[in-house]
Amino acid sequence: MSQTFNADHLDVPRFTREGAELVGNDALSKYERLIIEALDPKSPDTLNTPVSWQAQGEMTEDASGHQVHWLNLQAHTHLPMTCQRCLTPVQAALSVDQRYRFVASEDQAMAEDDEAEEDLLVLSREFNLRELVEDELLMALPLVPRHEVCPGDVRMSAQDEDFEQDDKKANPFAVLSSLKKK
Repeated sequence: MSQTFNADHLDVPRFTREGAELVGNDALSKYERLIIEALDPKSPDTLNTPVSWQAQGEMTEDASGHQVHWLNLQAHTHLPMTCQRCLTPVQAALSVDQRYRFVASEDQAMAEDDEAEEDLLVLSREFNLRELVEDELLMALPLVPRHEVCPGDVRMSAQDEDFEQDDKKANPFAVLSSLKKK
């Protein structure tokens, strides 16, 4: 018998045993830590930017015959940011496709973390899936947001056209020489 699952309080053991699937299409406003990275976090367009995600539970048997809980997660959004090349707005595409194995305790996760190729999480009946989505999207943020090709000319000079440079700077050695003569 399949029951509905809550992404904010996910019963992971039941979710994975049933091979259940959850699909979400939330507004960016639900992700408080992610939205502060946006260009204008308070604009209605930013607040309503869609965050799409999908989670699939699965059970497998390991080599020793023990049942292993798995979660497959995909998430996508476009975060409005500032291009660091041309300083104009850019839609940074964030995408996550991750697989997690659940273990019984934090101690087990720490003990197996160095050897495991997959990410490890602690098995819980009150797991917050949306926090995991937000964590993964935060890690997917670009180090330097920028356009593939900037829409306008990129300014390569830090000076204004009417800037006048003072070419009459004294040579520091000449100043020292004049002090020596005095």
